[in-house]
Amino acid sequence: MNDFTGRVVVVTGASTGIGLAAATAFARGHARVALVARDSARLEQALSAVRESAAAGADAVTAFPADFTRFDDVRSLAIALGRAYPRIDVLANNAGGAYAKRATTADGLEQTIQINHLSPFLLTNLLRDRLDGARIINTASTAHRMGRLDPANLSSDGRPYSRFPVYGASKLANIVFAVELARRWPEVFAYSFHPGVVRSRFGNDGALISTFYKYWPFIRSAETGADTMLWLAAQPTADLVNGGYYADRRLTRPIARATDAELGTALWDESAKIVGL
Repeated sequence: MNDFTGRVVVVTGASTGIGLAAATAFARGHARVALVARDSARLEQALSAVRESAAAGADAVTAFPADFTRFDDVRSLAIALGRAYPRIDVLANNAGGAYAKRATTADGLEQTIQINHLSPFLLTNLLRDRLDGARIINTASTAHRMGRLDPANLSSDGRPYSRFPVYGASKLANIVFAVELARRWPEVFAYSFHPGVVRSRFGNDGALISTFYKYWPFIRSAETGADTMLWLAAQPTADLVNGGYYADRRLTRPIARATDAELGTALWDESAKIVGL
């Protein structure tokens, strides 16, 4: 069992799938765990389940509702987390999704890029004064290889909408964000990882994809998918590459654009502009 005694861990997208599995493991490892999710009913269920596993006691696990399709929710979440924790040791930017149809958020943006990248970007920046020495772990995907990431048009306006290229672009943004964090913020350690194809609610708005994720026999469990996240949180930082992209506990080479300095700068600057930083 990984020992996270005395460490504060924030897991977004913590009500189901990888996030719930990771939160449970962190709690079993004596961490203080903050669960973040937008569905209040599932969040309450997750809170009860994780508290039952908490080695440090039920009071060590807290739930924070937030809808990542709304930047105002993210700002309120950052205030609440800042009040609750003077220091955060692990920020797991795990919330995300892929959607069959294009939808526009309350902030006027395509929902996939807002949920998967822009809201985590905003939350991370707002929590910077709590993250000195922390590990920031972004849940990415090998799907980044099919993504077309254009910082000047993050919402893919004017293009035909297709679920997986748009999702892939957001996952590429997760990797680029980790690389850029490592470059810009010397006080933190940033990583991204591919969890594998995991049995979850992913793609549950489409019958074919939902069926695949429920019944394909070779799909991973959420616990297996969360393993590399937990490993990145536990390994000595000297054994890891800051800004690195990992899969199955191994440093893995993403596509060349993921580590392009010009793309990293452009993505950071445009993201900051969009979220109002």
